Amino acid sequence: MKRKSYVVFSMLIISLLFVIVGCGGGDAANQDNGNNTAAGDSSANKGSSDSSSDKTIIFGRGADSVQLDPSKVTDGESIYVTNQIYDTLVRYKQENTEVQPALATDWKTSDDGKVWTFHLKKDVKFHDGTDFNADAVVYNFKRWTTSADFVYYGYMFGASKDNMKGIIQNVEATDDDTVKFTLSEPNAPFLQTLAMPPFGIASPTAVKKYGDDYFKNPVGTGPFVFDSWDKDDKIVLHKNKDYFGQVADADQVIFRVIPDNGARFMELQAGTINMMDGMNPEDMQKVKDDNNLQIVNRPSMNVGYMAMNTSKKGPMANTKVRQAINMAIDKKKLMTLYQGIGQEAKNPMPPSLWGYNDEIKDYSYNVDQAKKLLAEAGYGKGFTMNLYTMTNPRPYMPQPKLTAEAIQQMLKDVNIKVNIVENDWDTHLTKTEEGAHDAALMGWTGDNGDPDNFLYVLLDKDNAKKGSAGNIAFYKNDQVHKLLKKAQITMDQGTRTDIYKQVQEIIHDDAPWVPIAYTTPPMAISKTISGYVPHATGSEPFNYIKFK
Repeated sequence: MKRKSYVVFSMLIISLLFVIVGCGGGDAANQDNGNNTAAGDSSANKGSSDSSSDKTIIFGRGADSVQLDPSKVTDGESIYVTNQIYDTLVRYKQENTEVQPALATDWKTSDDGKVWTFHLKKDVKFHDGTDFNADAVVYNFKRWTTSADFVYYGYMFGASKDNMKGIIQNVEATDDDTVKFTLSEPNAPFLQTLAMPPFGIASPTAVKKYGDDYFKNPVGTGPFVFDSWDKDDKIVLHKNKDYFGQVADADQVIFRVIPDNGARFMELQAGTINMMDGMNPEDMQKVKDDNNLQIVNRPSMNVGYMAMNTSKKGPMANTKVRQAINMAIDKKKLMTLYQGIGQEAKNPMPPSLWGYNDEIKDYSYNVDQAKKLLAEAGYGKGFTMNLYTMTNPRPYMPQPKLTAEAIQQMLKDVNIKVNIVENDWDTHLTKTEEGAHDAALMGWTGDNGDPDNFLYVLLDKDNAKKGSAGNIAFYKNDQVHKLLKKAQITMDQGTRTDIYKQVQEIIHDDAPWVPIAYTTPPMAISKTISGYVPHATGSEPFNYIKFK
């Protein structure tokens, strides 16, 4: 969405909203406009979908989910929803990334770190009424190890087409309530990884029933049950009254897509939504001045960056060019677009994580030195490049279009012509994973509080596979790879810290990215809501939210 059209767009949204409110009402899940995806015939899915409930969470966000099969999710908008529908074996505490029981009550590991045994909760049901048990866990893991589509499994467990299992050699049910994992080697982040939303346990019965359409008919054990999905409009969930954990106070959750930050904020002010993310920084004071609204800040565990596609022949394959681009970008000016919610980034992982190397000196803004490096690389007269950007605001980049335009002007000063290519979030992910870009704006919110989740996922050669790349710089460095693999099998955190600091130094010198910002994303919510604790991972279950 172009920024200059936001005022007109906002007024249209508000006008349309009054029409919808006046003509709407009734059961949102049972309305069919020809584009509706509704849940199946399970008894749990026959709950109330009355959007007129006083206890309805209406969450306004900038983009729609891509899909709701957790094993195929790579984007934050999808995880927002799957986090409500599914449970994992273990989960993070509300306030940090420490692991606590979820579907598993307890666990133990062998002395060599290769065997993990989990004891499961009893009498837990999936939303379709079928039993959760050890066989269901085994089914999910076997499904994941036979699917090339489960990108996170490859990211976190080193799986590939040649080795679909990765480090998990075997998963077996030793009885109805016990699962044993056998690894090929120790894996330091293993337990933290199992708490990540993509490892949510799905109903085997539902997966078999819906087949290729399971992504739009999700069935888990979580605090909310899927009702319906109107693509690019809203997703509706209702409360799981039989949830084994804390039963939600909210009767219903509606995730509404409102692409423009300003329009979304106007709806919050009007009371037609009661939660939103992606707030324009300049609107923060308006929230503070509004007696009906409040700001909550998500803890910082993210990085926004510009990745340069090192796999393409030409300037981006040249280290001096990439270093020059780093010097040509004035991050201090870019921070004005963040208006107090961001700090300049210099490393590919945030300072909130252990292992961060603060001794690294960032590239200084220096146009003359940038020109000198470009001349040494043979590009003294400049070149033309495309810069891909998403149209939708992200937690680590609240104004991506303006960020792209600012970079375009800065690189013009060193004779680099930048053509900006805008795409919606889903298309942006697809194009960059395929490597269509010369450079691309992107970012990452940490999943598990471990440096491996940034450095290995985003910059290891294992994840530079076109079509499923977490590493959209397609950066490949053998020394980095060896060090990251060593860190994964090292259980001592002090030793791992030293390794990760060395990795950051190598990456800094090779400059596959321009790290831009670490943010503390603000969220605005109605004061009718309490108990909401934003999680550093970028998503949290809503069953803890209370209505005043």
